[in-house]
Amino acid sequence: MAAVNNGGANAGLVVCFGEMLIDFVPTVAGVSLAEAPGFVKAPGGAPANVAIAVSRLGGEAAFIGKLGDDEFGNMLAAILKQNGVAADGLTFDKGARTALAFVTLRADGEREFMFYRNPSADMLLTPEELNLELIRSAKVFHYGSISLIVEPCRSAHLKAMEVAKQAGALLSYDPNLRLPLWPSASEAREQIMSIWDKAEVIKVSDNELEFLTGNENIDDAAAMSLWHPNLMLLLVTLGENGCRYYTKNFHGSVNAFRVNTVDTTGAGDSFVGALLCKIVDDHSLLKDEAKLREALKFANACGAITTTKKGAIPALPTESEALSLINKKA
Repeated sequence: MAAVNNGGANAGLVVCFGEMLIDFVPTVAGVSLAEAPGFVKAPGGAPANVAIAVSRLGGEAAFIGKLGDDEFGNMLAAILKQNGVAADGLTFDKGARTALAFVTLRADGEREFMFYRNPSADMLLTPEELNLELIRSAKVFHYGSISLIVEPCRSAHLKAMEVAKQAGALLSYDPNLRLPLWPSASEAREQIMSIWDKAEVIKVSDNELEFLTGNENIDDAAAMSLWHPNLMLLLVTLGENGCRYYTKNFHGSVNAFRVNTVDTTGAGDSFVGALLCKIVDDHSLLKDEAKLREALKFANACGAITTTKKGAIPALPTESEALSLINKKA
């Protein structure tokens, strides 16, 4: 495996599995896709965002997925390498295109999506194409749910999880709900929950919590209804209201940082990447509330900074940027 980043020889590897794509973001906010006068090309895809977030913060990261053997696919592969993410797990499809998503930014900075996947290359990753050696070297194996939607990628996802688990990796899951990609809401809920009890760390947004539980109250009872015996940490992100955390022995909340929000794309991925950066070499923070709260404060800072620029990857912060925001607000 290629050496990556500056995390040091003993840094644990975070391997992220799933989709990488191009987001096309309108040049002006608060308009529909039809009304947008133009679009800015922004590389994205939640698992890839997390890998780059880890690397940019000084950690060691790798990405596993499939891209089209086209201009956009080559561009995305280059972006991974430029950001110090190992691309040993990347494969290319000559017959399918790299996925595209048009992302509308509403006036409040929230997003609406329209996807071009018919099928896109990421959906065609097969179990046989997996780099098992890379997966077995992961200290943390992170994934979403979009790779569960269709075969053969679903089988590749399940095999990768199994191999990582057998090799002793900590499994991290961010469902990253994108309803327009699923055949139905009920199918999305069923498939997202089908692998729920495998992960030791799970992060959901407030909207995802409501969707998965059917409970409009974003409270402790709703969150704990998602608890399972293998889980070590459940996180609920609340946007400008920070996050809540739940472990076997304690729970609480950590406030957000106030910033001038331009685009929320990638904020959750930045949060997850920052947290995994801390967890990968120190699992004790899953049992130490003071340590966990410090890590979540750092993750909140990273998420906040990411909202201050358009697009996900260009906005992901360095460690010094995150620490600067924390110290400024201290």
